[in-house]
Amino acid sequence: MPKDKQKKTFKVAIGYPPIQSDKGVPLLSQNRQFQYFNAPTYVYPMVPAYAASLLKSKGYEVIWMDGIAEKKTFDEWTGQLEDEKPDLVMIESKTPVIKICWGLVKQIKQKFPNLIIVMVGDHVTYLPVETLERCPADYIITGGDYDFLLLDLVRSIESGEILTGGIWGREENKSVKLGETAAHHGKYWNSGPVDMKHELDVLPFIDRDLTKWELYAYENGNYKYKPGTYMYSGRDCWWGKCTFCIWNFTLYPFGTYRRFSPERLFEEVKHVVDTYGVKEIFDDAGTFYIGAPLKKFCELMINSGYNKKVVYSCNMRINALTKEYCELMKKANFRFILYGLESANQETLDRLQKGLKVEEIEPHLAEAKKAGLEPHITVMLGYPWETEEMAQNTIVLAKKLFKDGHVDTMQATIVIPYPGSELYKQCLENKWFIVDPKDYEQFDMRKPVMSVPFSQERLMELTQALYSSFLSPQYLYRKITGIRSWQDVKFLAYSAKKLIGHLFDFDKNQTKVNMLSPKFWVDAGRGFIKRLKS
Repeated sequence: MPKDKQKKTFKVAIGYPPIQSDKGVPLLSQNRQFQYFNAPTYVYPMVPAYAASLLKSKGYEVIWMDGIAEKKTFDEWTGQLEDEKPDLVMIESKTPVIKICWGLVKQIKQKFPNLIIVMVGDHVTYLPVETLERCPADYIITGGDYDFLLLDLVRSIESGEILTGGIWGREENKSVKLGETAAHHGKYWNSGPVDMKHELDVLPFIDRDLTKWELYAYENGNYKYKPGTYMYSGRDCWWGKCTFCIWNFTLYPFGTYRRFSPERLFEEVKHVVDTYGVKEIFDDAGTFYIGAPLKKFCELMINSGYNKKVVYSCNMRINALTKEYCELMKKANFRFILYGLESANQETLDRLQKGLKVEEIEPHLAEAKKAGLEPHITVMLGYPWETEEMAQNTIVLAKKLFKDGHVDTMQATIVIPYPGSELYKQCLENKWFIVDPKDYEQFDMRKPVMSVPFSQERLMELTQALYSSFLSPQYLYRKITGIRSWQDVKFLAYSAKKLIGHLFDFDKNQTKVNMLSPKFWVDAGRGFIKRLKS
């Protein structure tokens, strides 16, 4: 066939349009909870990266356009669209920036009326019709397997294949072929129930050149050794019950957890180490393997010698590991283990369906630390049922864990009930919202959106008090005397920079106690002296 008669390859763009805000850099990719950061963190978006890699492996032309990580302006980002001329662009969004994205989609469609726009993410999964009504997106892919579903959609558009379930569109759009499972809803249709049974091992390795992996290899506090990269051992959390976790109720509902085999995961580990010189991997599945799969993966790392080539880190449940498994993980060169503590109050843990007892917290963290792992805890304040005394219980426990050397680092946030989560449903039922639940910009963690039994100002003070929990002489002494290399010094300096940035993330106008106020430093100094004397 003459060259000018050849069929044009369908071209797909995947990424994020720039979102510019005086609040900081939006943590939009690969984040269960959204926050603006003043100290930028760029997180490798796992499923979009698999989507790009899968499409490329099937012969499609793909371009990666993360305008946030690439620090582009919107004009620069749309300029790339104009140069590349893709047929379709996939954009991920979340609740706190969904209205911004609606506006950006309108601008994109005005400039490129023939460009097919597909939106994905937890918010549009829960409310697909809302987004179709509020912006000219052509399709909504629901659920968390939008790498597989994007391929199905492209094949339906290009080749007329019957569209699989899980996708929403407009009645006037005749570009796809709907099957018997499709349902019609006025001006819109959906292609039927989403299939969450895709076998993960069939996915190709992430094409890290295509997806510009180095954008995410350095500015990330989860890495001590750089360059680092992300892995994704499963989708998403085998526990899958926590009421505040939006992914448990939208992208990966309970019962849909699937994992890569340990052998397949290990092969991708070898690939990134050998090909790109990766020194640390963070596995961002909601919870990493336990039991036999964990044992197998660790044995593969140890027996192959790759435990001497790369450091591995992951998310884990506090009560999921025995002493023996902690020791095995250390031998396999696991380092940073992120645990969701959330609260030191049993009532809260029960309401959140954490499956955790308060008395389990300290012993399990102590075991992990004793094995040589570096535990990190995530803690939240601002539950509608928690009194100030209950919030103080959490702060007291966090301080004790630092003082006794059971944890290394911590992330403190305000709990946010995203639309679609069980906690959001409870807020509506109990009238806990203090903002319009459709005022989505308010869900950016800069202030509470649920009522608490004390003032908002006091809640912000307590959140900052949580961040200063590490300020004990014992903890600082251990950190200083634990320095063994120049890498340790650099990591401590980087962590301090990130901590200061996170304290600025809480708007100084929302509390009298902030990084710019004398009261913050006076209180911190007094607390440090008090602990020194004790």
